[in-house]
Amino acid sequence: MTYSIQSIQVGLPKTVDYKGKEVTTSIFKEPVTGPVKLMKTGVEGDQQADLINHGGVDKAVCVYPLDHYSYWGDKLGGSLGPAAFGENLTVIALTEEQAHIGDTFRVGEALVQVSQPRMPCFKLNVKHGVTKFPLWIQETGWSGFYLRVLEEGNVRVGDTFSLVDRVEGHPTVLEVNQLYYPKDINKEQLRRMSQLPELADAWKKAFSKKLANA
Repeated sequence: MTYSIQSIQVGLPKTVDYKGKEVTTSIFKEPVTGPVKLMKTGVEGDQQADLINHGGVDKAVCVYPLDHYSYWGDKLGGSLGPAAFGENLTVIALTEEQAHIGDTFRVGEALVQVSQPRMPCFKLNVKHGVTKFPLWIQETGWSGFYLRVLEEGNVRVGDTFSLVDRVEGHPTVLEVNQLYYPKDINKEQLRRMSQLPELADAWKKAFSKKLANA
């Protein structure tokens, strides 16, 4: 199966009105054809408004699969424009079921690694005006995910992802989501997630907390 970049998006913080309050967000991104450099702490030309919850080494590049766009367009009652989820890379075929935590890919000139799911937040409400949207994403597990950049380099629209390394037995992004928003608590799986080396530190701490409270 071929995984590739369908589009690249970057954006700067923008202040908008949301329910009578000013909200500053970078979720409104615009397409660029590239080349665009993937850097250790982010994407060239892109800035984050909330550096606590976005950006950084474990969340350098936000990815969302084009494969889900049709479903969400039907759910929201209309076709979706580019970067509908505020992602930097919209990708073809590399879904949450296909991407495993720790997967290392060569894409363009860069070497990247899957680090964690993207946690849906209220900024998606701001963009789409649907309060339940983050909940719907949790229910499907179609969250998108983040990449850490192991080797900086340029990428372009159409570049393909070539798998360099996969640790056998590591969970998919979808499986991590299903454990984070579980119907039933599995302590052993929570323990495993809390100790998974390639999973972002923030998620390991979150799983440790869930285990302590289980």
